[in-house]
Amino acid sequence: MFASPAYAQAAGATAQGGISSLLPLAVPWVLIIGIFWLLVWRPQSKAQKAHRARIDAAKKGDTVVTGGGLIGKVVKVDGDEIELELGSNVRVRALKGTLTDIRPLSAPAND
Repeated sequence: MFASPAYAQAAGATAQGGISSLLPLAVPWVLIIGIFWLLVWRPQSKAQKAHRARIDAAKKGDTVVTGGGLIGKVVKVDGDEIELELGSNVRVRALKGTLTDIRPLSAPAND
């Protein structure tokens, strides 16, 4: 009484599958991934490469800032380690990977 009658599909109508049915679903995802790559991953990668190049170019006499906030002058560069002079007769060794900023010799100090 309350149930509606169920009708069978026509004999010629079969479910279509394959690439043509997946293409409309895949296009938005490809666009989202492409936009995300263009706006997020690519600029992040460029900035990371530029930072790594600056850190690797650290040389004797540069003023550097470590991740812990120490500011010192580079006294010696030895592979992936540097020796910093934090004050008179105060020297520490640090890994280049911990450096966050490099201020070259010619750069004026910010007040």
